Amino acid sequence: MRRTTVSKTGTGSSSSVPMDQYISPFNVGMGVVVTGTVNYSVQHTFDDVYDATVTPVWFTHPTLASLTANADGNYAFPVTAIKVLVNSGAGSAALTILQAGING
Repeated sequence: MRRTTVSKTGTGSSSSVPMDQYISPFNVGMGVVVTGTVNYSVQHTFDDVYDATVTPVWFTHPTLASLTANADGNYAFPVTAIKVLVNSGAGSAALTILQAGING
């Protein structure tokens, strides 16, 4: 997977970034860069984000939750999509994701 960045300014969610859940090992690294004042969380789902009849259930990453500064983390086990949620603030949070094992 090519390096992918999604961002959100003000409260709400960025678009989701689908992952290839069949790559082994799964290994996803990510980092969030904050501009201005913002409180954000990184979230993931196990639901099919391509299925319009499904409303994905989002779970907050255990260490990238309610943060206000730049941070990084990873997923070692499969998820189907990742996004950044801005909980409060007028600034922005930019989430960059890299998934190992995929030539891009």
